[in-house]
Parts: sequence; C-alpha cells; structure tokens
Amino acid sequence: MIIAVACKKTAQSVKEDTTVPQNVLDKIYALGFSKQNVQVHEDGYLVEGDIIITENDLAAMSNNIQLLRVGTEEQYRTTNLVSGLPRTITVSMSSRLPASYSAALDEALGRYNALALRLSFSHVSSGGQISLVRGNGSYLASSGFPSGGNPYGQVKVNSNAIGSQPQSTVASILAHEIGHCIGFRHTDYMNRAYSCGGQPVNEGASTVGAINIPGTPTGPDPNSWMLSCIGSGQNRPFNANDKTALNYLYK
Repeated sequence: MIIAVACKKTAQSVKEDTTVPQNVLDKIYALGFSKQNVQVHEDGYLVEGDIIITENDLAAMSNNIQLLRVGTEEQYRTTNLVSGLPRTITVSMSSRLPASYSAALDEALGRYNALALRLSFSHVSSGGQISLVRGNGSYLASSGFPSGGNPYGQVKVNSNAIGSQPQSTVASILAHEIGHCIGFRHTDYMNRAYSCGGQPVNEGASTVGAINIPGTPTGPDPNSWMLSCIGSGQNRPFNANDKTALNYLYK
C-alpha cells in the first residue's frame, strides 16, 4: 500500500474540483503550484495533495517567486521563511488526536533539534505557534507555508486515514508537515510519480527558475523527508541532502 505524507498518500489522483474558478487556478499556477487536482478546503484551497493556499496567499502573490533546490529530485522552498532567528517554535497537539502521537511528535521535533539549527522546536501542552489538530479529508495531514516571518500555524492530522502506523512513520508524516510550515516544498516537485507512482505529474513551476544549493548531488534523492508520498510503515529521518538544505536555510 502506498500512502503519501500528508498528500492523499495513495497513487490515485483526486479529481480536480470543478468549482474552483479558472482565475484562482491561474493564480495558484503563477505562484508555482500545480493547478491539477486542486480541491476546495475550509481554509482555502488544497494543492499538491497536502498544501493549503489561502485567499490571502493568492491576494499577496508576488512576481518574484524563487525556489531553492537540491539535485534533480530536489529540496525546494517557498519565498516565505521563518525569520527572527535564533528562535524556538512551540508546537502543541490536540487531545482529540491519539495519545500515541505525542511520542511521535517528540520524535519529529527531535529530528530537527538534533541538527542544532538556529530554528528549534519545543513541545508544549497547549497554545503552540504550530498546533496539531484533528482533520478529515482525502489527505493524511495538511499544512501551509510561513507568513510574515512566522511558521504556518496549524497541521491538520487525519488519524483515521493514517490508521495503525508505527511511531516512526507518524513522526515522518509530522516532520514533513512541519517542513511545509517552515517553508519547504516537496522534494519530487518536478515529478510526483517518483514517490507516489502512477503517471508523472509536474506540480507546476514559477516563471523564475530555481537556486541550487552548492555541493549537493544532482541525482535522484529517494529517501528525503519531503518526498510527496511515503510507503506504509516507512521511516524517513533526514538524509544527507535534507540536512544540507535545512542547514542552508536555518543554520
């Protein structure tokens, strides 16, 4: 079985919501995101399986879109990052989520903190700057990108869809969504079939190109924590390229 980290974690495609106006799809594409399989979401629009684009994001779109990449299957970031470094981001979890997710969250945050970045994370009981809440839909989890120098404030976790997965898999899913919250896009941005299977799907590209991180490999990156999809029971701690990308942005 194939599940995708926060995307619809299967190899099947979600039919594009025909109620999304064409002008909205055009704006989403201009921002550098795919306009395929866009779904109406309670917080705006769900793109690329697990990323929330709000109406405010569309209204504030810039013509100066740049993407950061590593290699052919590469790490990307948005133009929005967390600022005010060094900084500790607090993360809380709703009591409506399984109690076992608390340990998975600790593991996910520990992966970041082990890198000694200028951006660190702290698990708090309530009122976190990033809050994990219960979600429902065609995704395992969903989140968005930073705004105003702050991380995206909410990760919706669909525990019913995740099912009975090992702690390391849940930790990988949560670390992936936190990656979006601090500005990372999918590693297999140019071809979701790389991790999801099925037909190749290009998530869309902006008109400005990309910035390569010096010293990183140019071949495929099969184990990145930011790949679109993850196999059932799979663990995805940060690999060498992931650490390079995180250090580049937040060291």
